[in-house]
Amino acid sequence: MKFVDEYRNKENVQRVARAIKEVTKHPWTIMEICGGQTHSIIRFGLDELLPKKISLVHGPGCPVCVTPLESINRAIAIASKEGVIFCSFGDMLRVPGSKKDLLSVKAEGGDVRIVYSPMDALEIAKRNPNKKVVFFAVGFETTAPGNAMAAYKAKAQNINNFSLLVSHVLVPPAIEAILSSKQNKVQGFLAAGHVCTVMGYQEYEPLAKKYKTPIVVTGFEPLDILQGVHMCVKQLEESRYEVENQYSRSVHRQGNSKAIEIIKQVFEVSSRKWRGIGVIPQSGLVLRKSFSQFDAEKIFDLEDIKTSEPKECISALVLRGIKKPHECSAFGKSCRPDHPLGAPMVSSEGACAAYYRYKRR
Repeated sequence: MKFVDEYRNKENVQRVARAIKEVTKHPWTIMEICGGQTHSIIRFGLDELLPKKISLVHGPGCPVCVTPLESINRAIAIASKEGVIFCSFGDMLRVPGSKKDLLSVKAEGGDVRIVYSPMDALEIAKRNPNKKVVFFAVGFETTAPGNAMAAYKAKAQNINNFSLLVSHVLVPPAIEAILSSKQNKVQGFLAAGHVCTVMGYQEYEPLAKKYKTPIVVTGFEPLDILQGVHMCVKQLEESRYEVENQYSRSVHRQGNSKAIEIIKQVFEVSSRKWRGIGVIPQSGLVLRKSFSQFDAEKIFDLEDIKTSEPKECISALVLRGIKKPHECSAFGKSCRPDHPLGAPMVSSEGACAAYYRYKRR
């Protein structure tokens, strides 16, 4: 299979692993931003191929994991209302809110539907003009173009029973928040290839320079990730701090201009709270005033929602690369996929789910 088999070739993987060992002279801590990369690392045992001087830590790049508890509770409150069809990607249904999850709302009779695209939700709105159809618009720069297009088409087609519950976040401000933290121990980053396919990597260049930290845009297959680690370690050993692109078969420096254009047309940048991290300035997207008629938070009269995270859950530390999942006392005991305390255990991109699924401690 083109672009899969050749990137899982055992001999090529071992060759790059040997190259990493040859270049590594000092201990380094490298963070992979994306939860998809985390799952590849754990699934294929890539971290076990690295010299002990290299430590991979997991970042906040799981969209489900970083959606704040307040947004989950707002989704549950809206989905529980009469006359609402609440649409979401499947991952979000089992993320625990303060009292229950969206799947519980569905079990109680709420009209909660799994869709594969915001455009599916828009079609549901067209077919149900007497219902209010809401799409849970979460995620990073990767999902923003599709959600922006749904709002754009709803406006163009005068579909007034469709809205978005927006909880979009942006990667570069999160990298800066991690690097500027006093607890930071990350010395290099593997940037998420799919995010950079949309946005390019120009935004990373000032961060690499300011914090003297190499950032390597990296894909998701075993060979991609090991090549990304090799490029990152090579920079660290040579005291270089640049943005390099391992994922050149998909990513260009300027990104996808049409995707960026529709994002800018519909959304504007705003400060956003991240689950486990807190408010990061200018790290999210909200609907522009010209699209405010599609803002579910403005349409529905929701009570002020207070939240508190489970005290046992250390997902905040996991998402910032300070702890690993198996270092949590609840891991595999009171926190399991069938009884998650936090989103990283229930999300298909969550670091805790990866460690649990592939039986890593």
